[in-house]
Amino acid sequence: MHHSVEIEHLSFQYPDGTVALRDITLKAAGGEKVALVGPNGAGKSTLLLHLNGILTGTGKIQVAGLALSQETLGRIRALVGLVFQNPDDQLFSPTVFEDVAFGPIYQGLSADVVRERVGAALTAVHMEGFEQRPSYHLSMGQKKRIAIATTLSMEPEVLAMDEPSAGLDPRARRSLIELLRELPQTMLVATHDLAMVKELLPRMVIMNHGQVVADGATVDLLKNEELLLANGLEPV
Repeated sequence: MHHSVEIEHLSFQYPDGTVALRDITLKAAGGEKVALVGPNGAGKSTLLLHLNGILTGTGKIQVAGLALSQETLGRIRALVGLVFQNPDDQLFSPTVFEDVAFGPIYQGLSADVVRERVGAALTAVHMEGFEQRPSYHLSMGQKKRIAIATTLSMEPEVLAMDEPSAGLDPRARRSLIELLRELPQTMLVATHDLAMVKELLPRMVIMNHGQVVADGATVDLLKNEELLLANGLEPV
């Protein structure tokens, strides 16, 4: 079976001694959509930041069969699209086109290929025609879509998303869920939005105190109210 993400015995502590991840082992198959849930401080965001080497703990990480190391870092950063909770951390260019083109340009692709990549990424997030708009004038929902497009232009195998539905009104949240359903990538989604998990992410990994405490079918785990409440989650 082809695993797009393999994490083995990953542990990490911050320089101040805070242990954020304790012996995490987690595999996701190609195209699998996995929720990472748990209270604040459970290690969800820390885990996502390891997938493309922003943080480096002890243990092994493979993406698309490629072991994460200093040598493979550039390749893996193209394979893992990391989408931050706040799109303003991701969008910094004068126009949407320049934001979405940034990765492919950095990779040294030709102007024609860059244009193709930008066009395809914006089409995938239903934001065609926004190329020349300044990102800071967009709504939160639109900014989240452009932030996703900035990773899609790199043609990633995996999307690692931190709280994608946070800060969205009901309509923008609904359209984001529909959009994520259409995308073929393997997804690891850290979120508090269990209603979205129920609808979009068939597998759920519950984390607490830097450990995986449960990993199974979303539909089964959501029935276990005792388990949810013990890990700071409100049953839906």
